[in-house]
Amino acid sequence: MAGERVLVVEDNETNMKLVRDVLQAKGYSTLEATTGEDAVELALSHEPALVLMDVQLPGIDGVEALGRLRRDERTAFIPVLALTAQAMSGDRERFLEAGFNGYLSKPIDVVQLIQAVQEHCGRA
Repeated sequence: MAGERVLVVEDNETNMKLVRDVLQAKGYSTLEATTGEDAVELALSHEPALVLMDVQLPGIDGVEALGRLRRDERTAFIPVLALTAQAMSGDRERFLEAGFNGYLSKPIDVVQLIQAVQEHCGRA
């Protein structure tokens, strides 16, 4: 279904613009947050179809923000994908164990981004 809302949580302006432009070009609407606290507030008030969460954020980090989303029944079901530049061995497993539904590494690969968003939003 066209127009799903995706919450993009990213404190790097260049990465935010890339993700926003790609998603909007594919017909998604976007919400934007630059902190974990803002991400939780936006998710609670707008209930997006998907959250793309940077792991390293000012204030509470992406893992803590994810925990807050998972503890609230209004947002517990929303798929959340980790975005991180920490491409170290074992990171994928660690993020999945933390409760993320998937993992995308930076620099962001546009094709992988679109595939992951389509998969988690139920669009092929």
